[in-house]
Amino acid sequence: MALEMAAECHPQRIAITSGDFKLSYEGLLGAARTAAAAVRESGCRFLGVLDVNSPAVPIALFAAAYAGVPYVPINYRLTKPELEELIGRIAPAVLISSESLVKPLAIPAGVQVITREAFLHLALASEVGTTPATGDPQDIAIQVFTSGTTGRPKAAVLRHEHLMSYILGTVEFGAAAEEDAILIAVPPYHIAGISAVLSSSYAGRRMVQLTNFDAATWLKLAREENITNAFLVPTMLSRIVDHLVQTGETADVPTLRAIAYGGGKMSLSVIERAIQLLPGVDFTNAYGLTETSSTICLLDPEDHRAGVASDDPAVRRRLGSVGKPVPSVEIQVRGEAGQLLGAGESGDIFVRGGQVAGEYLELGSMLDADGWFPTRDRGHVDEFGYLYLEGRADDVIVRGGENISPGEIEDVLLGHPAVSDVAVVAVADEQWGETVGAVVVLRDHSPATIAELQDWVRERLRSSRVPTKIRFAEQLPYNEMGKVLRRVLKQKFGSPAARLVGRPKGAD
Repeated sequence: MALEMAAECHPQRIAITSGDFKLSYEGLLGAARTAAAAVRESGCRFLGVLDVNSPAVPIALFAAAYAGVPYVPINYRLTKPELEELIGRIAPAVLISSESLVKPLAIPAGVQVITREAFLHLALASEVGTTPATGDPQDIAIQVFTSGTTGRPKAAVLRHEHLMSYILGTVEFGAAAEEDAILIAVPPYHIAGISAVLSSSYAGRRMVQLTNFDAATWLKLAREENITNAFLVPTMLSRIVDHLVQTGETADVPTLRAIAYGGGKMSLSVIERAIQLLPGVDFTNAYGLTETSSTICLLDPEDHRAGVASDDPAVRRRLGSVGKPVPSVEIQVRGEAGQLLGAGESGDIFVRGGQVAGEYLELGSMLDADGWFPTRDRGHVDEFGYLYLEGRADDVIVRGGENISPGEIEDVLLGHPAVSDVAVVAVADEQWGETVGAVVVLRDHSPATIAELQDWVRERLRSSRVPTKIRFAEQLPYNEMGKVLRRVLKQKFGSPAARLVGRPKGAD
């Protein structure tokens, strides 16, 4: 429906720009219908994509909907055994990929591989009739495998009704002007990449694809394509800021009006510097999950401007929040016994709304009797309704029966002038069961001792929050969506002989 509406209102408007390739909304509609006919004929149950951003991605997304089969984007960064296992779980399937990605893999029976080039040739060669899409709003539209950090990846499912609820609740149809263009740099297997295609199509916005992100290329493409909108994960925005600072160049993207960011924790210093370096750009923090069809909370541009300009600590603090729920979503914070918590009280975050699927193929629905989904994130809501994240529930440090959220300690350490980045994790302790460990990245030419950092925390938080172990590193391990890999850091602390790269001499 979203694609048909866009194609009817703006048939000749460019939908996709990928290098020299361009395709109009009318062309995208025709390509999706043609590809869908081939998918139906194959008899497959899934249409998978194992590839980087390319025109094949949005065509496949809509083709799957027309064919009445789930669209399954797969993380091409996984290991060979992991990829083979996930591909086996979607057989029988048609899998769109590149020769370089599938060549090392043992493709299971029932999976028909078609290269990206062959798929595009098929989809663009001719156009079939206007056969309507099959199925119902309750059918599965998209299946996304979770990262599997604590076990076998789960297959999160999003139905058409969930995705359309998200689009209708957050995007105004046809709101984009003809000159509007969004730069899509997030990978296609993440919910942010999926929602970018769906929301941009409904708005009628041109989608410019970037295959592999680096700051210089991103800025160059933004200038050349007159980009007006973009979505970035925190690590991407941090690299853009670093590039501009290190090279001394200006961003020089006069058309750029809005940047949304999300997917991980954003450093306060990075967003403040980004606002300075890109003064004409509106910034929005978007918090969401795969299971919620993308964004459920927004910290809008007005809050960003107020936070930077204000001398009021309470207003400035909001830059560290993810804002307020979108109108179609409700948020609750609950304690360990399931009781509702008040303003400022930390607990587990629950969400409810039409866009919330909260469902896995193997486990079924995770919604409770009243439709609430446990996000597994912890946080609190302040008296003004702003939500502050404190980390995943699995990341909570349990010290002698006391729950400690890593986020509050990280925020304090980031306030130290010598600290550039930090991650706090649980460290095994004979007396307390668990205690606080911190991996710290120092700014260039800004020394700090372990004792100094411990005193810094002790002066601002309770003694139980003071890290008993601090190690230094040149950088923290992040995944491609900007989430710090705490399990990697826990392994480092778990081995007494472990040494982090770039650790200062004499550091613990």
